[in-house]
Amino acid sequence: MQPAPPAAGDVLTDPAAAHPEVHQLRAALRTRDWTAVRAVTDTAEPALRTGLIRLGGGELGPLAGGEDFLRYVLARDPDDATAAAMLGNHLIDVGWAIRSGARASHVSRSQFEQFHEWLIKAEQVLIDGCARNPRDPALWVPRIITVRALNLGVSEGRRRYDRLSAVAPHHLAGQTQLLQELCPKWHGSWEQAHAFARECLETAPPGALNGVVVAEYHVERWLDLPDGEDRAYLLGQGVRAELHEAAHRSVWHPAFRRTYGWVGAMSTFAMLFSVIGDEPAAASLLSALGPLATEHPWDYLGGEPAEQIRAARGRAFAMGRAR
Repeated sequence: MQPAPPAAGDVLTDPAAAHPEVHQLRAALRTRDWTAVRAVTDTAEPALRTGLIRLGGGELGPLAGGEDFLRYVLARDPDDATAAAMLGNHLIDVGWAIRSGARASHVSRSQFEQFHEWLIKAEQVLIDGCARNPRDPALWVPRIITVRALNLGVSEGRRRYDRLSAVAPHHLAGQTQLLQELCPKWHGSWEQAHAFARECLETAPPGALNGVVVAEYHVERWLDLPDGEDRAYLLGQGVRAELHEAAHRSVWHPAFRRTYGWVGAMSTFAMLFSVIGDEPAAASLLSALGPLATEHPWDYLGGEPAEQIRAARGRAFAMGRAR
């Protein structure tokens, strides 16, 4: 039996709604209780741990002295991989906030200079962290981010991903970061990006989340096209077939589990199916999500993501029939 559709107004994009560990992490960071932080991260499975550490770096952004706190923790124990990874992510987030998410042509020289300064600081922390803890995936994922930010190239990005994959095969956070590096807007090509997305899909265990890398690839292609051509691209028979294939091997597979990242994976497929008017497919995913959602990639549609999600639910539940 399908779950009941969520109330029209309920859109919960806070990751803590799906993963209560996020609440625990936030509380520990607010009180600067590193023992409590480690109690949360050390008991998490690898994908969740990477996600918590990434979120933790961002959570410290609005808090005064976030960088100083993590550097203090790391100075007391230079081998603390969690502190190194969280500090690296924090420095990346600070730099990226200065750069903004705009296309390069809309970023000033001053923004680029400050951005690179912060990313170099992050890279230095992460290099030392990986030297001390080479088997920690939470350290390798942000190093794939710094590859593209510092223009180190596709070969270096692939090398770092291979190091990650050797210790944590099918690590989705690393795959989505390498996909970005392989897109033409950074240092790759559509052929490279698509081949990698297919690799992620075809080598993953049945029901794993990795099929969403294919969906993310098509989001990137869609975003790169002018109005009119973008939706026509998604409506192409080959693209629709590949989206259904990827969904059937991941979020629609009987072996699918709600591991960290599941909300984002379902949200990405749901958005794409909604855009192309495949309401039965969108309804099945939006129903399974209930009130949960991620702002990405709904934010690409313009306006408030929550309003886009409510509108998509209305269309899907009115016209589509959940699988």
